Amino acid sequence: MFPYICLVLAMVLWASTFVALKLAFRTYDPMVVIFGRMIVASLCAVFFPFVFKNIQLRKKDIKYMAIMVICEPCLYFVFEAKALVYTTAAQAGMLTSMMPLIVAIGAWSILKEKLTLRTCIGFIIAVLGALWLSFVSQASVHGPNPLLGNFLEFMAMVCGSGYALSLKKLTARYSPLFLTFIQAFAGAIFFFPALFLPGTELPVQVEPVPLMAILYLGSAVTLGAYGLYNYGVSKIPASQATAFINLIPVFSLAMSAAILGERFSSVQYAASLLVLFGVILSQDLMGRKLSF
Repeated sequence: MFPYICLVLAMVLWASTFVALKLAFRTYDPMVVIFGRMIVASLCAVFFPFVFKNIQLRKKDIKYMAIMVICEPCLYFVFEAKALVYTTAAQAGMLTSMMPLIVAIGAWSILKEKLTLRTCIGFIIAVLGALWLSFVSQASVHGPNPLLGNFLEFMAMVCGSGYALSLKKLTARYSPLFLTFIQAFAGAIFFFPALFLPGTELPVQVEPVPLMAILYLGSAVTLGAYGLYNYGVSKIPASQATAFINLIPVFSLAMSAAILGERFSSVQYAASLLVLFGVILSQDLMGRKLSF
């Protein structure tokens, strides 16, 4: 049961990401927040020196590590950071439920795994639900452009799926914590030049709440959530592990309502239920094997 407990805890931490990012973005530029998050996670490696002992890196694994870090944290965090500027934390959390479906599509196209008819239908329904959620959402203080923000969050899920597929190739040989630190180091290097881009606003003062949010994101989320998830993936099949991501919308909706005061309208709830219905349908719980 321990891998499953780890996965549930990882989902709770990941759900809190949207709330913490919203709090940090109120004061600091998104690129500053993401870079700070990666630096905090990288510094945590000082407390885990044993992770890097007796590592035998194979040349053929380098390409999978490169795909992993490019997908996540690099491109994933770019899309997610921009998404949360335009949409609400609740809607972004809801769209994470589509990641298992995208993983299934990716496994079919890249790994040549069979894709059931139920998964295809579920994917189409979930996409329609996500589009409905985006179009019926009105601009607000929490989400000034939900259509653009939700599209960017969807692209983040595509990158997250690439990360999940490459991660499964690596967990058989490398420890989950080692792979987590590799992501943190790569993310810090990737986002450092972004601090000097013309559009990036460097901080001029220290604000306690946003600063605590960055420290939380770098330690509890980046290190804790990714470490727990990577451990879970190393012990159970990737398809089962990614199914736990369906818990994130539930946790993120509750947290965004309790902490940020975000609320869904009745139509938004209906669209969200359509997304979740498509995800549940795609799991093929009845075991029908109509495959392509």
